[in-house]
Amino acid sequence: MISLVIPCYNEEKNINEFFIRCQEVFDEDVEYIFINDGSQDCTYEKIQDLSRYYSHEKIIGINFSRNFGKESAMLAGLKKASGDYISVIDADLQQDPIYVLKMVDFLKCHDDYDSVACYQDVRKESKFMISCKSLFYSMINKISDTHFERNASDFRTFRKYVVDSIVEMKEYYRFSKGIFSWVGYNTYYLPYSVQERHAGITSWNFKKLTNYALDGFLSFSTAPLKLATYLGTIASLGSLIYMIIVIIQKLAIGNVISGYTTIVCLILLIGGIIMILLGIIGSYLSRTYIEVKHRPIYIIKDEINYDKDK
Repeated sequence: MISLVIPCYNEEKNINEFFIRCQEVFDEDVEYIFINDGSQDCTYEKIQDLSRYYSHEKIIGINFSRNFGKESAMLAGLKKASGDYISVIDADLQQDPIYVLKMVDFLKCHDDYDSVACYQDVRKESKFMISCKSLFYSMINKISDTHFERNASDFRTFRKYVVDSIVEMKEYYRFSKGIFSWVGYNTYYLPYSVQERHAGITSWNFKKLTNYALDGFLSFSTAPLKLATYLGTIASLGSLIYMIIVIIQKLAIGNVISGYTTIVCLILLIGGIIMILLGIIGSYLSRTYIEVKHRPIYIIKDEINYDKDK
């Protein structure tokens, strides 16, 4: 059986079309796991309607108490999934379910692979966004011990035991691209073409993508902390060298060096570096603070058709 994990945020106009498309593609048992991530429209009502109208299908609905983010929605869906093959796919039809079938068929024919990840063969974005994402992958692969495949998406299919390893990772701040790579296993990368959204607009913007990239750096690298050490060392050495120069000038020339402008510039420079370093350390510290609270990653308000005793 195939389990489809489908995070949903304001997808009321896409739910039905997505389900119809899946019906056209799959000719085997499919478990549909829709996660309503605090949508502000009627997404959950549409999921409920699907469950009623297609009672012969295995449709599970998970309704969050508020918006916890796609990472939390994916985790909730992966935990509920019971299929032999488990796919993460968006509901907006940008990711055609036909590729799920291709990924499953590949795994059935290749026992040496444990998962398949789709990547965009041609990115339909501005040159600026493509450059930013390229820079992200280049930087994170240089500073992280975990390898990030360039342009690999969350559109993936796993064998059940791979998902079991993923859900064992309990961290609050989840960066799934890194988690998928960190757990290991053999992954095949399949090119796919992104389709136009069936309806609605994407909730992703440059600010959210930037924050998402920062999550990746902070979650899978301690290099920023090492950078703080390096900058502090350089600043200290620079100050020491300048102090020696001032002493030599005082002894050799004998006049009082005013140096007001120089001192002010140095104070501002060193002060700025210190503030940057404190900000970096504070980012890691704040994450540690949240982690030790052991708050739940998400809260489920209610569910549809899920056997809690399973």
